[in-house]
Amino acid sequence: GVLHLRAIVPSDRVDTVCGRLRDNPGVTNLVVLPGAALRPAGDLILCDVAREAANDVIADLRGLGIEHDGSIALERVDLSISDVAKQAAHRAPGHGDDAVVWDEIDRRTAEETKITWAFVAFLALATQLAGIAAIIDSPILIVGAMVLGPEFGAVAAISYGILFGDLRRIALATRTLAIGFGIAITITFVCALVSRWIGVIELDELPAERALTGFVYSPDRWSFIVALLAGGAGVLSLTAGKSSALVGVFISVTTVPAAGNLAVAVALRHWNEVNGSLLQLGVNLSGMILAGTATMLAQKAGWALVRKKGAGLPRGSSAG
Repeated sequence: GVLHLRAIVPSDRVDTVCGRLRDNPGVTNLVVLPGAALRPAGDLILCDVAREAANDVIADLRGLGIEHDGSIALERVDLSISDVAKQAAHRAPGHGDDAVVWDEIDRRTAEETKITWAFVAFLALATQLAGIAAIIDSPILIVGAMVLGPEFGAVAAISYGILFGDLRRIALATRTLAIGFGIAITITFVCALVSRWIGVIELDELPAERALTGFVYSPDRWSFIVALLAGGAGVLSLTAGKSSALVGVFISVTTVPAAGNLAVAVALRHWNEVNGSLLQLGVNLSGMILAGTATMLAQKAGWALVRKKGAGLPRGSSAG
């Protein structure tokens, strides 16, 4: 629950910055190294910040324009052996696991709106696994495709954009999903066609009955409910820094399996499954976006109440 702050501050604002940091009950281990920074020039300020106090500290520094004339960096502390650090976390209102460092989420979701070779490659590989799973009716490959799919980052970016009214972020993330899935589905479609021509795939069409993977192209009310739960859990794992929980999110939703099934169904001219796969894909994406936005909204509103409660407590008290 402790973050380490490194700030390069112009000399004319060092006293103000130090005063703001000293006044924040969630800050401790404050160190100032005058003239230590060369580019940009300034004084180097180091301190430990309770995670639940990070938003206030960042807001103070940005209010003084430090990000323009200097530098602000925060990093996680894996191990902090310090009674004063524990006291700082105790004094700061709220709990570190519940705190959302919005600037961190802003940067992470901004990165997820970019179309990169890695994103397209992972999505294409996952979609091809899902296509093979559709042909041989393999739930194990369906799970593998779910875990490999990288699409949740763009989904979270859309939710963040909706919450903060960032239309550009919504457009970029939507573009990333559309292009990524478009390329992945096209590659899987071409591979399925070639495999059929050379005899690797001996089927004329997908099996009519698929007991183990038929849910991929047969969405129902549970598909939407699962997407809602997965979207909420995914956002919580991002905001709380619990990345291991994302694996469970990936295994819960069938976006990539639906895309793989769509590609193979078109290649094998099994038109009955095309509409179902498209609907499954849409249901999962819309459910995750809706739940992700609602979860962020609840976190933002809830933390505002925690801060309001903490502001009314005497210095040195805890908001619980």
